[in-house]
Amino acid sequence: MYLKKTYRKESGRTYLVIAQKYRNPETNVSTDRTVKSLGYLDELEKEYDNPIAHFKEVARKMTEEENAKKKLTLTINMNEQLAQGTDDRKNFGYAAILKIYHELGLHRFFNNRARNENFKFNTNSIMMLLVVSRLLSPGSKKKAFEEKGRYFERFGFSLADMYRALSHYAEISKEFQRYLHGQITEKYGRDTKTIYYDVTNFYFEIDEADELRKYGPSKEKRPNPIVQMGLAMDADGIPLHYELFPGNKLDKETFRSVIGEVRKNYDTGRVVVVADMGIITGDNIYYLTGGKNRNGYVFSFSVRGGANAFKSFVLDNNGYVGKDGKPAGEDAEFKIKSRRIARDINVTTKNGKTVKKTVYEKQVVFWAKKYADKARAERAEVVKKALDLVADPKKYNKAITYGAAKYVKHLEFDKETGEILEGKQHPCFDSDKLAQDEKYDGYYAIVTSELQMSDDEIIDTYRGLWEIEETFRVTKGTLEARPVYVSREDRIGAHFLTCFIALAIIRLIQKKTDRCYSVEKIVECLNKIACSNEQDNLYLFDYRSDISDAIGNALRIDFTRKRLRLSEIKNILANSKK
Repeated sequence: MYLKKTYRKESGRTYLVIAQKYRNPETNVSTDRTVKSLGYLDELEKEYDNPIAHFKEVARKMTEEENAKKKLTLTINMNEQLAQGTDDRKNFGYAAILKIYHELGLHRFFNNRARNENFKFNTNSIMMLLVVSRLLSPGSKKKAFEEKGRYFERFGFSLADMYRALSHYAEISKEFQRYLHGQITEKYGRDTKTIYYDVTNFYFEIDEADELRKYGPSKEKRPNPIVQMGLAMDADGIPLHYELFPGNKLDKETFRSVIGEVRKNYDTGRVVVVADMGIITGDNIYYLTGGKNRNGYVFSFSVRGGANAFKSFVLDNNGYVGKDGKPAGEDAEFKIKSRRIARDINVTTKNGKTVKKTVYEKQVVFWAKKYADKARAERAEVVKKALDLVADPKKYNKAITYGAAKYVKHLEFDKETGEILEGKQHPCFDSDKLAQDEKYDGYYAIVTSELQMSDDEIIDTYRGLWEIEETFRVTKGTLEARPVYVSREDRIGAHFLTCFIALAIIRLIQKKTDRCYSVEKIVECLNKIACSNEQDNLYLFDYRSDISDAIGNALRIDFTRKRLRLSEIKNILANSKK
């Protein structure tokens, strides 16, 4: 602290204050703040012989007193034992999660929606615990409740309250997603000109299917009933909207429901939707571009499943150029070409009939040696198995010939047992089939309505789809969204809403830290920002890293202190909720 003199022109007098240097945690700007106002110098001279010298000494003593308060002498008994059942370690990294949670105004949403309900428990408090636990210690709702003591919060609700709240969350899920979109757009900005869409599924460890959890093609090749999730994501990789579907719902059949909700209620303007070939159907393309709709698409397109004319275009080396823009030679490791074309698609009318519609699109085809090598390496084991199958068919049955059987001719199975039957002709390797598949190794195709986009822009736009695939990996892995430990449909819906919120928050932390760190690294860091009760209300911290500094600087939370009093911890947490 120091004596600050300010000359005031309007009165021609000097005003004295005791001031202190201060760094504003919100703006990170250093400034002065007044600790004590003293008065005008001419008035103080009537009371003190030398007010300047006097108050400089006062400021010096105030500094000494403040510094003394920062020092604490601890008396430690080296023979002291821990009491039975002691578990004093607390997490403090969750302050970062609360910061984003409250910046988005999620507390206001949940408090407002519960205002006219009959239940007494605090739905915002419950959701806070569910989201924090989903990020830092994922598991069942029961586990989240049992571990609530690891945080500096007063969670005044029961486990039964937590389960009851799930029904409420399910009812307001769609409304909440719209609210969250508005908040993210307002507080962080959002790029929705390009929207990425994909579908995944989550398995349930149950024996019988029901209306939602049905048997279908599991992404993880598991035999359990599944639930499908369609997810739309913005250009920054932040989730936009999701919906759940029965497990037997085809990926392509989920598209219009999710994208339709975004188009109608998210005020996005014209969008270009990016998706893989599992979504591309005439109905979905026409839904985006037909009639009065003027939206666009960038979809991957099956080379092997394309029409003969398209395959001929792909395999014709004319028109391909390398990375340098020059015609690609036979030894090129990468080549690309494109064309604009009118293509007929089949569209289902309202009365169920199929009609042909013409779309004008750009088709981009590229080939990369590394992709071709990768495809052949992955196929090598299948070919090896097929050759072994030909050599000794009795070792195999239908269940274990998957993949290899496509390269074996004259293969017959018993319809009941699945055993390989001895036919008139001995099974033989289908080299023609192998050669046909190898022709297309390394080739990829993308089709788009955006005729003016360059080939490189189209490929770069499509490559953004990996972020939604990585999002699903994070959801299933880091957030442990599956297996799901609830069984009622409304509670399943609430479970995925919690995962959605947690995912949005961790993506925003990534955005605030300039995408320098993976979700896994951020979660690991927040878990390590923890402390133990050292003595009385004093807590000792033992972790600091570049990541914790980056998160702290981005969110204006001080994670650098080695010791904090409980009152200081509560003050930091209170500020994170403003």
